[in-house]
Amino acid sequence: MPERFIYLDHAATTAVREDVLEKMVPFFTQNYGNPSSIYNIARTARKAVDAARETVAAALGAEPEEIYFTGSGSEADNWAVAGAAYARAGENRGRHIITSSIEHHALLDSCAALEKQGFRVTYLPVDKYGLVDPAALSGAIREDTSLVSIMYANNEIGTVQPIAELASIAAARGILFHTDAVQAVGALPVNVRESGVDMLSLAAHKFYGPKGVGVLYIKRGTKVNRFIHGGSQERGRRAGTENVAGIVGLAEALRIAVAEMEKNNRKLTALRDRTIAGVLKAVPHSILNGHPVERLPNNAHFAFRYIEGESMLLLLDMKGICASSGSACTSGSLDPSHVLLAIGLPHETAHGSLRVTFGVENDDSDVDYLLETLPPVIQRLRDMSPLYDAR
Repeated sequence: MPERFIYLDHAATTAVREDVLEKMVPFFTQNYGNPSSIYNIARTARKAVDAARETVAAALGAEPEEIYFTGSGSEADNWAVAGAAYARAGENRGRHIITSSIEHHALLDSCAALEKQGFRVTYLPVDKYGLVDPAALSGAIREDTSLVSIMYANNEIGTVQPIAELASIAAARGILFHTDAVQAVGALPVNVRESGVDMLSLAAHKFYGPKGVGVLYIKRGTKVNRFIHGGSQERGRRAGTENVAGIVGLAEALRIAVAEMEKNNRKLTALRDRTIAGVLKAVPHSILNGHPVERLPNNAHFAFRYIEGESMLLLLDMKGICASSGSACTSGSLDPSHVLLAIGLPHETAHGSLRVTFGVENDDSDVDYLLETLPPVIQRLRDMSPLYDAR
């Protein structure tokens, strides 16, 4: 067993906070009624869902009736893109969608599925930092453009997009704007009114809430087709018995994340910046990926030449360090990250990537251990590489 355990993959998921779990437990064991029923424990469950909806709305600057609970952030992305695309097409508002080349696969695969149904999709390029150029968005809009979807903050390299500016470009042309804010909510101040978005996706397990529950914000008056058919839950727009315990946990975790954001971000930013400086100094041929300033407060993403990333992660795991090379949703793929290729990294460099994402439980001793452990791991792999020349 390794001498210590350090979890540095909070972009993949987080542990459920103890105080969040305490809020959830009664809805597993005592107040387990179906919110659609009429007896007392069902009414208790319904009140809890309604209260959670109000809490989430307040955190996002939305109205409670604009909040729809889903089974995940991926479901919210799928619903937003497919639901809006089909609704707009049904009104003869166009069948052209614009997104970026660095979206999560929940978005990219949804767009690919729509392309098979006759929709057209434009995938905007990004610069070397992973930023979408607002001028490129403006230039890509056509008469038949019905929807734009650009993620708020990238799940791999941490770059934060100018969402308000991008959304305003779409709004000026009467085009719906959706943002995948799964990595942003709980980490950044997100207000749907100030950003001007029509739809927004989030997931509880990114901010110390439970897995298996998410939210799709749909601005009042926005027409989006149903994604899951069946019952009349979520005001007739998303069928399925509500995950009451999960919804309660999501709301409580989000409330705490917003309340503690300023304090936590000071700590996380300091850990992130110290890691970035230390790795770039200690490891030759290392590259910081993502924007140097406009990035998530807990995200440090590197590429190391002359090594293979999976071997690096396995060696780090043997030392008790949990990290990743990119999205947890694509970790089983042998292909290099589409995000890293999109920002211009060659295949062989993209294969040697490392994503470190801090959480509130991490401290300076964790950075010390990472900076002590990582350089010799990389050197060991380079010494075995036929491509590496120490000279």
